[in-house]
Amino acid sequence: MGLKRNKLRESHDEVDTGPLNDILFILLMFFLMISTLANPNVVKVSTPRAKSDTKSKQTVVVSVDKERNFYIGAKKIFPDSLESALKKYINEGDSIKPSVVINADSSAQWGEVVKVMKIARHLGATTSATVSGTD
Repeated sequence: MGLKRNKLRESHDEVDTGPLNDILFILLMFFLMISTLANPNVVKVSTPRAKSDTKSKQTVVVSVDKERNFYIGAKKIFPDSLESALKKYINEGDSIKPSVVINADSSAQWGEVVKVMKIARHLGATTSATVSGTD
C-alpha cells in the first residue's frame, strides 16, 4: 500500500518576514525624518523659579553661518570682537563651568568653528558643536 503525501498539506516551519521588514523600514525612515526636524529651541516652556539663590549651568549659543558671520544668540558679532563678547557671557570666577554650544551651517568653514572653540576653552568653558543646514 503506497501512500503518497499531499504536497499542499505540508507545513512550513519558517515565518515569512518580508512584510515585517517593510514595516520596520518604513518606521525607521519615519523616525529618522522626524528626528531631523525636531529643534529643541522651538518649544517655549516656562520653567519654575527657585526661591533660594542657586546657580545653574550657563549655556551660551554661538552660531556661524556660511558667510563667516558670528552670532551670540540672535546678536551679530564681528569676528575681531568675538572673545570680548563671549567674555561678557562667561564669568571666569564661577565655580560652575559654563558651556558654549556652537551651531554651524553645513557650508561654514571648519576653521571658524575651531576658532570659536579655542576662544571658549581659553575663557574656561566647555564646547559642543552641531552642524545644520541643507546640502
